[in-house]
Amino acid sequence: MSDAVAVVTLPELLRMKQARCKIAALTAYDASFAHILDAAGVDVILVGDSLGMVIQGHAHTLSVSLQDIVYHTQCVARSVRRALIVADMPFMSYHTPVQAAENAALLIQQGGAHMVKLEGGRQRADIVRFLSGQNISVCAHLGLLPQSFHQLGGFSVQARDEHAARILLEDALVLQEAGARMLVLECIPAHLAAEVSAELAIPIIGIGAGSDCDGQVLVTYDLLGLTQGRQPRFVKNFLAEAGSVSGAVDAYVRAVREERFPGVEHVF
Repeated sequence: MSDAVAVVTLPELLRMKQARCKIAALTAYDASFAHILDAAGVDVILVGDSLGMVIQGHAHTLSVSLQDIVYHTQCVARSVRRALIVADMPFMSYHTPVQAAENAALLIQQGGAHMVKLEGGRQRADIVRFLSGQNISVCAHLGLLPQSFHQLGGFSVQARDEHAARILLEDALVLQEAGARMLVLECIPAHLAAEVSAELAIPIIGIGAGSDCDGQVLVTYDLLGLTQGRQPRFVKNFLAEAGSVSGAVDAYVRAVREERFPGVEHVF
């Protein structure tokens, strides 16, 4: 890469939404993968609490600590020159606005994140508003919430009926009004994700949420076919055809940009 690197910023992601240019996002937890993703033109790199499953071997994300996320964000930040880095706020790290601000500050100051992500609907509005007031950029997360694993009874498609769909859309609008600058929608019907993407002004990133979102995100281990056990419907193994890790990431970015991924077989 040359010294002149076009750094991805939140205003740039908003411009991409307005221009209908799809945003490509992936997870990374270390410097080597982060370098590959950054060089391939991935716009957003998420240091997700999914590391609890794919790195630490847990059955869910609830065991991940704030220190885990800080450490892995530091590793990623050392390799990234272009992409926007989003760090997950782990379970119970944002119980109150003040606690959330203190922990988000660690992810930004020590970890090197540009933005933090937290799960939940309108009940998180006060926290999102407080963080935004402290100039902390927030990505919200609706639909399937991995940190609510026990309450949900596992991982399943959310907001299937009309009532639940209406609540999700209302939550999205509330979070946007509170100051969220981006929103992840996970495992919801494609028609609902399309409606949310059209209604909201901020970029909407989907995972198992159809092709009409403003962008897509996957766990990188999933797109490389490395995840053990039954694969979610929304996952595609890009390594099988590409033959190399960098080739698989390149193929994913192209497929997202050209609106070839997700296909009809990947949506609900």
